[in-house]
Amino acid sequence: MTKRRWRFAAAAIITLAAAGGVWRSCHTIGRVTAERDTLVARVEALEDTVATFLRAPTTQVIQIPVSTGGRVGSVTIFADSIRHRWLVRCDGLAPNARDQAYQLWFITDQGMATAAVMPMDQDKPMVIGLEMPGADQRVVGAAMSIEPRAGSATPTGPMVFRRLL
Repeated sequence: MTKRRWRFAAAAIITLAAAGGVWRSCHTIGRVTAERDTLVARVEALEDTVATFLRAPTTQVIQIPVSTGGRVGSVTIFADSIRHRWLVRCDGLAPNARDQAYQLWFITDQGMATAAVMPMDQDKPMVIGLEMPGADQRVVGAAMSIEPRAGSATPTGPMVFRRLL
């Protein structure tokens, strides 16, 4: 092959590689843009939910001081009696052991009903939105226990708090 053909072949390979890089970059930018748009929509929806909870005249705010792992923290419940939803913020709770999780309970007129299993692996606040049990159960309080990582049907571990509303 002559020197000129080698140059032409090298130029063609470089051009194809550059075109492939441009195509991949455009594809990646499109995917990241779509992901960003989805996240923006989720954040806006969450902000709307939080604002609704905080401003609604039907929202009752219950702050419960707790102590876990020698640390003092709190669980704040924003309970909306009209929409039958709770927004719960856990702050200052000690991270769980690998095989454990915090489990939040609704105390109802028919007994305890699981609300959420919340493994806390990091030392940072957790916020969770919850639907209250159906109309056949009246919620009269809340509780939190330390349970196996997968949760349990009834409280079996140490109680972090138990509070009637």
